[in-house]
Amino acid sequence: MSDIERYTPQTVPETIELARTVEDVARRLAAIHAVQNDDEHAHGLADDLYRDVLAAIAAGADDAPILAAAALRVETLDFARWCA
Repeated sequence: MSDIERYTPQTVPETIELARTVEDVARRLAAIHAVQNDDEHAHGLADDLYRDVLAAIAAGADDAPILAAAALRVETLDFARWCA
């Protein structure tokens, strides 16, 4: 593993969709809620949300604590979470 470097909005990999605002997180939570009957899909979207919020925080997002709290709302959704 190489040295850990700071993220900036310019260095975030293209595969990451930064969740910069509570509205971004709310939109993503609604999408997860819409597919919560498909456990695998919902779990994948939840993992993506966590990754994207962490990347936004690492890139210096304003209001990091509220973004993290908003992302943790995914835990209130009812779908199976499997770990291998």
